[in-house]
Amino acid sequence: MLRILSDIAGMTPENLPALLLFALVSVMTPGPNNLMLMTSGANFGLRRTVPHMLGIGLGFPMMIILVGLGVMQLFDLWPQSYLLLKIASVVYMIYLAWKIAHAAPPQEAEATGKPLTFVQAAAFQWVNPKAWSMGLSAITLYAAGHDLGAMLWVAAAFAICGVLSTSVWTIAGQQVRRVLRAPRRLRAFNWAMAALLVASLLPVLIH
Repeated sequence: MLRILSDIAGMTPENLPALLLFALVSVMTPGPNNLMLMTSGANFGLRRTVPHMLGIGLGFPMMIILVGLGVMQLFDLWPQSYLLLKIASVVYMIYLAWKIAHAAPPQEAEATGKPLTFVQAAAFQWVNPKAWSMGLSAITLYAAGHDLGAMLWVAAAFAICGVLSTSVWTIAGQQVRRVLRAPRRLRAFNWAMAALLVASLLPVLIH
């Protein structure tokens, strides 16, 4: 059955393990999504971070499909659009880093703080430099023909691996929360996460 579905989608079964490995390594490595999930897990806990997790887990695969089916052509027709995307990404990421660095102490965060919603997390993928890099690379390597079947395979691979990635990083943040009871420790952690988030922009700025 897997071979039949793969052939219909234009992808050979031999490519599927490579695609899954590519997706797993891509989503598990540190990046804006994972740093923000870890920060949310530390500040708000697992339960309140679930919408954020779902927004990433479903929003990124949907982005892959839309990019592969048409958005990539926009860059070819209007190269300036890529520069505008980079500028928007940098500005928004710096804004998020500022918000993380100035997050409320534990008690205030529990009462008044708000983790990202499902819609916010899904929309964030469109200004996430790492998401663009992963998506464009995956499409180029495993769905070069831009047909819908191959796009669905790529999106499904990232959706499956995303369940593991979002869970691991959020739970890691929740575990870190145990040693961040003191406001001073949480502030130091948030500033460190904010710095790492800004540092993740360096590849974008360099290129």
